[in-house]
Amino acid sequence: MPVFFGSAEGMHGITRLLKALRHEAPEPGQTAERLGIIADEPCARVFKTLHASHTGKLSFVRVFSGDITDGMTLNGERVSGVNRVLGQKLEKVAKVGIGEVAALGRLDAAQTGAVLSPSGKAEADQWPSPLKPLFALNVHTRERSDEVKLTAALARLVDEDPSLSYGHDPDTGEFLMWGQGEMQLAVALDRLRNRFNVQVVSQKPQVPYKETIRSSVSHHARHKKQSGGHGEFGDVHIDIKPQPRGAGFVFNDTITGGVVPKQYIPAVEAGVREYLARGPLGFPVVDIAVTLTDGQYHTVDSSDMAFRKAAQLGMREGMPKCSPVLLEPIFQVKIAIPNEFTSRIQRLVSGRRGQILGFEAKADWSGWDEVSVLLPQAEMHGLIVELRSATLGVGTFEWSFDHLQELSGKLADDIVAQRTAAT
Repeated sequence: MPVFFGSAEGMHGITRLLKALRHEAPEPGQTAERLGIIADEPCARVFKTLHASHTGKLSFVRVFSGDITDGMTLNGERVSGVNRVLGQKLEKVAKVGIGEVAALGRLDAAQTGAVLSPSGKAEADQWPSPLKPLFALNVHTRERSDEVKLTAALARLVDEDPSLSYGHDPDTGEFLMWGQGEMQLAVALDRLRNRFNVQVVSQKPQVPYKETIRSSVSHHARHKKQSGGHGEFGDVHIDIKPQPRGAGFVFNDTITGGVVPKQYIPAVEAGVREYLARGPLGFPVVDIAVTLTDGQYHTVDSSDMAFRKAAQLGMREGMPKCSPVLLEPIFQVKIAIPNEFTSRIQRLVSGRRGQILGFEAKADWSGWDEVSVLLPQAEMHGLIVELRSATLGVGTFEWSFDHLQELSGKLADDIVAQRTAAT
């Protein structure tokens, strides 16, 4: 790729650039062939989407065949305005031809990368997929009444920049916005405030810690309440045992002789599951098995509610006796860097409590290495910022959840204390 040095502010090198574009850049037909665009009718490709406050949605296109005219139907939608673009200025025109760039108005269904034609049958090679997210922020509006506006505004930002994404984290319940780095999300937040008038607060996302147990216990719990009419009575004996990592939650019963009627057993399981949302350390409980072994009921006062409360009481009293332990999520991270920077990665990873698994040459990337590491999720925030700083801005990584790992000592104590203080 040719590189030109210049200064637009001083008009230095601009003429040279324009001459190069005129004489050295490929013709539209050559570009269409390279992009795999096949069409025997007027055809244009959307390369950028913009939502402007005064014009609505604009689809920036380059025309590869025929003429695109105002009022034409493309991919089932009517073009409402054909505009030549100069900076932020729009000049309405009747049509644009091969090789021209234009902004087409009000094509609501057109996405960046789409190929537009009257029949909707024009073909092209697939548009590059959005980059996977590397950096997240927990975002929420200052005013509760702006929550609907936030979602609508984010949908427009993602339409403009598909490398942005957003959604609720199922583990923490936070509303997260994802992107490629700190600066991209800072720009997105600024656009929310200035373009969409949505005042947003952002902060570092929570880590979805879990907890489990190391030892077993058998516990008896009775819920009994009398208040005038029918009372509440439920009596359970439960065994609580640890499960292998990743095995999840299992509920069983060994009831015989009807000491707990069958219709109340699901209520016992429901009570146990409700407790698991927050264990003795304050986090969701995973990888345990609970067995209902015995109990009692009352013909008048027993009910689903009574047995559910009895099960919750049994878990609340029994779990602290099972040596609860904190679990933190560990990610597998594949870091791609030029091999001249590979030695720096060890310091970066060890400083974030990580473990290097190995490294190898990155396939089809001459002079690049791919380093595989295990890294706690708590250390992932800001990793891309530090990595780019250490590699002149070119390093990147991919990540995926790998496993949950026990965490103990002062760090675990601090996390539990913060959780307790927050609630």
